[in-house]
Amino acid sequence: QVQLAESGGRLVQAGASLRLSCAASGTIFSSTVMGWFRRAPGKENEFVAAKTWSENSARYADSVKGRFTMTTDNDSMVYLQMSSLKPEDTAVYYCAATYLTGASRGYEFAYWGQGTQVTVSS
Repeated sequence: QVQLAESGGRLVQAGASLRLSCAASGTIFSSTVMGWFRRAPGKENEFVAAKTWSENSARYADSVKGRFTMTTDNDSMVYLQMSSLKPEDTAVYYCAATYLTGASRGYEFAYWGQGTQVTVSS
């Protein structure tokens, strides 16, 4: 099992940068896939980014590609660096984990954090 706890969400202005953190604990393998998802008011869960723990590269949704960067470190932390934020990025952001290789759909992730609110004002 994996336990996840996000932090770092807050109110920012459009164009600002923000870094979300996710503290991961439990059974994490080099092949464990970590993901970031978000849910805006009245909308469904949306995939943001995912990466295999030990790999450097990540996969991104088209809506955030070039603006968001997902990383992991040796201290079991997962980060989502967000730049050039837009009002449409406003959502609760969730960190998630799965043992399924190549996962990117929400239902493929078994472990979820409690979420952190990001609000981008125009």
